[in-house]
Amino acid sequence: MSEAGGAGRARAAVERLSEAVGERRRQLGTAMGEARRQRRLLLVVVCVALLLDNMLYMVIVPIIPDYIAAMRGGGGAAGPSAPAGGNGSGGGNRSLLPARYPPSSGENEDVQIGVLFASKAILQLLVNPLSGTLIDRVGYEAPLLAGLAVMFLSTATFAFAENYATLFAARSLQGLGSAFADTAGIALIADRYAEEPARSRALGTALACISFGSLAAPPFGGVLYEFAGKRVPFLVLACVCVLDGLLLLVLAPPGGTGARANMPVGTPIHRLMIDPYIAVVAGALATCNIPLAFLEPTIANWMKDSMGASEWEVGLTWLPAFFPHVLGVYVTVRLAAAYPHLQWFYGALGMAIIGASSCLVPACRNFGQVIIPLCGICFGIALVDTALLPTLAFLVDVRHVSVYGSVYAIADISYCVAYALGPIVAGQIVHTMGFAQLNLGMGLANVLYAPVLLFLKNVCQMKPSHSERNILLEEGPKGLYDTIKMEERKGTGKSLQPAGEVDENGMGSYHRDVKGVSEEDSSDYEYS
Repeated sequence: MSEAGGAGRARAAVERLSEAVGERRRQLGTAMGEARRQRRLLLVVVCVALLLDNMLYMVIVPIIPDYIAAMRGGGGAAGPSAPAGGNGSGGGNRSLLPARYPPSSGENEDVQIGVLFASKAILQLLVNPLSGTLIDRVGYEAPLLAGLAVMFLSTATFAFAENYATLFAARSLQGLGSAFADTAGIALIADRYAEEPARSRALGTALACISFGSLAAPPFGGVLYEFAGKRVPFLVLACVCVLDGLLLLVLAPPGGTGARANMPVGTPIHRLMIDPYIAVVAGALATCNIPLAFLEPTIANWMKDSMGASEWEVGLTWLPAFFPHVLGVYVTVRLAAAYPHLQWFYGALGMAIIGASSCLVPACRNFGQVIIPLCGICFGIALVDTALLPTLAFLVDVRHVSVYGSVYAIADISYCVAYALGPIVAGQIVHTMGFAQLNLGMGLANVLYAPVLLFLKNVCQMKPSHSERNILLEEGPKGLYDTIKMEERKGTGKSLQPAGEVDENGMGSYHRDVKGVSEEDSSDYEYS
C-alpha cells in the first residue's frame, strides 16, 4: 500500500509540474505574440520618423528661392501667390520638382545655401557620439521620443521662419533631433528584430522609407507652398510628428523600466570605432554615399552648361532613381535570406556599381543618358546599405555586447561625413578641377574600396563573445524581456512544445532550455 501511495503521489507531482510548465509556456507564447505585434508597430513608428526626417530635409528646397530673393532685396518670404522659384516664369514649375539645390546668383549666396544644407549634417555629426552613448545607457524609446520632439520644434521653426538666420537655426535644430531619432530608431529595429532574415527585412523597409521621403518631399512642399502658403507643408509634417510620438508613447512608454532593467551596459563608442571590422563597414558607408552627396549640389549646373537641360529635366533628374533604390533593397534582402554568408559580396558589388556609374556620368550628353548612371548609383547604394547595416548589428552581437546605440551612431556619422562635405566642398572641386575629375575621383574611390570588404568575408563564422547578456540568460530569465529574447534566439521557426509534454526525467523542457542556452550560442548567432 505504501508503494502504491508513493507512486500515486509521484504521478500527482509530475502532473502538477506538467500543468505548471504548460501554463508557463502558454503565458510565454502569449507574451511573445504580443511582443511581435508590438515590434511591428514600433517598426512603423521608426519608419515614419525616418520618413519625416528626410522629408523635412528636402521640403525646404522650393522655399529657399524666396529667402534668397529677400536677401537680394528682390522680395520677401512670399505667400501662396508668390512664385516658389523667385523671379522668372520657371519658378512655379521648379517648385514642384525634386531639384535639391535652387539656382542662385552670386558666390556669397552659393556659400549661404551650401552652409544651410550642410548645417544639419554637421551638427548631427558632432552630436552622434554623445547620442549613441546616451542611447546605450537609457534605452532606445526615450531618445527616439526626444528626437521626435526636437524635430517637431525644428518643423515649427521652419514654418514661422522669416529670414536666413532663423532657417539656419531650424536646420541645425533638425540635425540635433536626427542624431537621436535616426540612431535610436535604427538601433531599436536591430534590437527588436534580433534574428535574420527578419532584421534585414526590417532595416530594408526603413531604408525604403528614407528614399521615399527624399523623393516625395520637394513636390509635396512645392504643391502645398504654391497653393496654400509656405507654412502649410511644415505644419502638416509637424502634425504627423506629433502623432508618431503619441503612438510611440502608447507602444513603449519611455518611463517604463521593464525592458531596460535587465539590459547590459553597451560597449563604449570609442572602443567600437577602433574595431577593425566596424571601421571597414563605416568606411564603406561613407565612401558609397559620397557620389550622391557630391552630385546633388553640382549636377544641375553641369546639365545646364553641358547639355542645355531645361528646368523640368533638372528637376526630374533624381526621380527615376527611387525605383532602382527600392529594387536594390528588395534584391539584397532576398539574397541575404538565401545566401547570408555573402553579405560582404553584396556590399562590394554595390560599391563597384557605384564606381562604374560615377565614372559614366560625365560621358552623358542628354537627359535620357544621365538617368542611367544615376539609377546605377542609387541601386549600388541600396546594395551597400542593406547588406552592411545588419552586419553592424551582427558584429556587435558576436564581438561586443548586444546594445546597438553606439554602433548605429557610428553608421550615422559615416553618412553625415559625406553630406556635411558635399554641399560645401563639391562646388569648389568642380570649380578648381572640373566636373569630370570629380566623378572620376569618386568612382575610383568606390572601386578601390570594394576589395577592402573582403576583410568581412569570414564574419558570419565568428563565435559570439561571452557577453554580459549571455551570462544573464544562462542564469535563467529574470524578467519577461529576457525570457522573450532567449526564446527568439532559439529560433522563431521552432514551435512551442505541447503543454502537457515533459521529458523522461519529469522535468519541463522550459527549465532544460534555460540550462542549455549557452550551448546553443554558437549556432544562434549565425546569419541563418
